[in-house]
Amino acid sequence: MIVLVAAEKGGVGKSTIASNLAVYLARQGVDVVLLDTDAQATCARFVERRDEAKIEPPLPCVQRTGEVSATLRDLARRYQVVVVDAGGRDSREMRSAMAVANLLLTPIRASQADLETLPKVNELIGLARGLNPELRASAILSMAPSNPVIREVEEARELLAQFDQLELADTVIRDRKVYRDALLAGRGVVELENSQARAEIQLLGQEFFELEQELSNNSKELSK
Repeated sequence: MIVLVAAEKGGVGKSTIASNLAVYLARQGVDVVLLDTDAQATCARFVERRDEAKIEPPLPCVQRTGEVSATLRDLARRYQVVVVDAGGRDSREMRSAMAVANLLLTPIRASQADLETLPKVNELIGLARGLNPELRASAILSMAPSNPVIREVEEARELLAQFDQLELADTVIRDRKVYRDALLAGRGVVELENSQARAEIQLLGQEFFELEQELSNNSKELSK
């Protein structure tokens, strides 16, 4: 299974979601690899810090730029799940990954500037489905206000309903300092004591990975 975490805009928590999903899956016993296609190499540096601290379970990471579809097909034959961190823009890496991915997760902040990028993302998904009709695509409200009285999340949900290529994830990732701390420590928030952040990643993982069914199907495909 290939999971692409990509967005049209930077600074939306893309690498945070990719690294935390990969750690969540690894801790569930899934054979997972991170593919970092972003020139900023945030996920690659995250894995380096994890390796230096000898944190278990280990998390393999591969770096590639440019056309990545062949790399993804190869990794998908060798691992149960490939989590791809793509750059925060429309790029060759993002488009080539969309052509082979099973699932696209696009983090979006609940702000007007970020939401204005959604028409382009919606268009790109439509184009990608011309080559990859089985691609599933969901927007994730990321770095959302932790104050429940702020209506940005509700307003974002209303706007997202206008886009035909994107579904909206049920799970919301809030703006919490622990995510930044975890990234710098080479850990996922599921390995730390913050129960709210840990629950968010667990819910996100459970929403998109029915592990027994997904991975059983994936193994059957790879054995053909």
